[in-house]
Amino acid sequence: MAENKTVPTNLSVDAYIEAIEHPQRKEDCKTILKLMTEISGREPVMWGSSIVGFGKYHYKYESGREGDMLITGFSNRKQAITLYIMDGFKRHAELLEKIGKFKTGKSCFYIKKLSDIDIDVLSTVISESLKAVEEKYTILE
Repeated sequence: MAENKTVPTNLSVDAYIEAIEHPQRKEDCKTILKLMTEISGREPVMWGSSIVGFGKYHYKYESGREGDMLITGFSNRKQAITLYIMDGFKRHAELLEKIGKFKTGKSCFYIKKLSDIDIDVLSTVISESLKAVEEKYTILE
């Protein structure tokens, strides 16, 4: 079975943030870093070269595939800032109606800039997602 490519590294979170060229994106990522640190109660760790993750859980699918993944995190991507909401979005439908301008993937929440969304609602989504992951999976750190 293939190994996960997204794994914790010893790269510097601060260096990653400081390397963001766009000034507003850099400030938004600093704010998200602070927010996720406060909500999760965990220190940020680089996963691969471009994801800032908080905590780690172990999953095992019915197919037998298993591995470790970040509980929540974010990444500065070319098109948007991606936030990782690992429990998905179905349970957050009401909150998402109030949050502002965004797009989603399976567990990815995409925003162009932090000012496009309600940060208090985002905080609630992150907090609820953390609780859901912590209740469902074995938490490693």
